[in-house]
Amino acid sequence: MCLAEHADPGQLALATPRHAPGEAVDPIALAPVDSVSITTLVDNVYDGLLTDDARTRRASISATSTPASQFLGGATVLGMRAEHGYSTLITVTRGDHTWRLIFDTGLSPDAMLDNARRLDLDLRDAQAVVMSHGHFDHAGGLAGLARAYGRHGIPLTIHPFAWTRRRFAIPGSEWELPTLSPTALAAEGFALIERRVPSLLLDDSVLVTGEVDRLTDFELGMPSAHQAWDGASWVPDRVVPDDQALVVNVRGKGLVIVTGCGHAGVVNIVRHAMRLTGVSQLAGMIGGFHLAGPAFEPIIDPTVSALRDLAPELLLPGHCTGWRAQHALAAALPDAFVAGSSGSTYTIAA
Repeated sequence: MCLAEHADPGQLALATPRHAPGEAVDPIALAPVDSVSITTLVDNVYDGLLTDDARTRRASISATSTPASQFLGGATVLGMRAEHGYSTLITVTRGDHTWRLIFDTGLSPDAMLDNARRLDLDLRDAQAVVMSHGHFDHAGGLAGLARAYGRHGIPLTIHPFAWTRRRFAIPGSEWELPTLSPTALAAEGFALIERRVPSLLLDDSVLVTGEVDRLTDFELGMPSAHQAWDGASWVPDRVVPDDQALVVNVRGKGLVIVTGCGHAGVVNIVRHAMRLTGVSQLAGMIGGFHLAGPAFEPIIDPTVSALRDLAPELLLPGHCTGWRAQHALAAALPDAFVAGSSGSTYTIAA
């Protein structure tokens, strides 16, 4: 079954139009689902000694084998690949229907695909690809995906600002980040769906938030060294306006939110998703929370406090969250916290 067979434009529909930050909106009709499973195809960490629990299935430390002449029998085992990037496969079930989509694709062209093969997952079963934002550590696997599965018009939902040229500029050093090319992606066979507003996907079972309202007084975005090219000069790009999250509403449990880096601020993202959907319960928060390093560590405490008040059933901070924030979140929400690892699958069911 190939991605092209599922590229039905009717499965991708505009939801609520853009609105002023903080403005009341009519809730988007996000259909409640029976379950959602998030498989981390790529994360910064792989730990082969983590064990399963009621909501988590871990990849085996011997997921596959490879030739190695130094061992008797001429082979050794492999677990999962880890890299500074993020990618998930999200499976949603409602009644007799099951849908899958890829949310972000990791740093390198091959890690997402290698890990999917080691987990015996066929990514051609996915109906769509969604990009959280344009940073290269979330988009690298797009090339590998197109190469592996051919040019079949794969629907790819992305914010139009994801094509923005960006760089980090500190005194004595300037580094321009790899920039996505819409022309190249279209040539590879991706059917680009550019949206700034919220979008409903897969028979209204999945919501892509579009641009996130920035309302907290502590989530201030990137440092001024993160810059964007405005067509004439490099200007500070603190906001990263293309940052968006994916939202599922599990019947009787509440919202499950997956974020790539959380540049909009994870608390802003949760509150925005609740306002868009009219659902006030948070079942799960998963992904990169971007709390690593001296520019972001000062906001760990208010972030932890807000998430404690939101009381998620599952809290899975990965990728760019940073070890200090992960330790603080694990201490504050011990029953909800789960350690992230490439190849793990996390499930919330009604």
